[in-house]
Amino acid sequence: MSKLILTTPLGAITLVLRADAAPVTAKHVSALVASGALSSASFYRSDFVIQFGLHGSPQKSPLPDLAVNEATRAGALSNLKGAVAVAHWDVPDCGNSEFFISLKDNPHLDAAYGGYTVFATVAPGDAASWATVDAIAKAVPTGVKPRVTRAEIA
Repeated sequence: MSKLILTTPLGAITLVLRADAAPVTAKHVSALVASGALSSASFYRSDFVIQFGLHGSPQKSPLPDLAVNEATRAGALSNLKGAVAVAHWDVPDCGNSEFFISLKDNPHLDAAYGGYTVFATVAPGDAASWATVDAIAKAVPTGVKPRVTRAEIA
């Protein structure tokens, strides 16, 4: 499985892409990384998730919105702690360049507003990635908005 590495001033987060569970979404995210768009994303929300993306950035997604929501697909992953999912408005098929990492189990997100597609997970057992996730979760409410300085597929 491919890995997506998000480097921030607070450390790096290694995510395991799950193309087996969300092939369309994983391909979309890989294309965003290849375009360089995610290298200007920022983390801007922290409560039960930390959310990041191009919201409020001058960089806009070069890709059209995802036309499919894979949250209800057979074999879809649940929004449990460490899951990385596509954020969207109340319409489930409009996700694009906004994502969140669950800080706790959030199974209600599997069906809420049509469901939120999980396309990756924080690398299991990766203490350094979790330390970065925790640091971002603590930093964001204070007004610090750490940016992704590099996004790469490994």
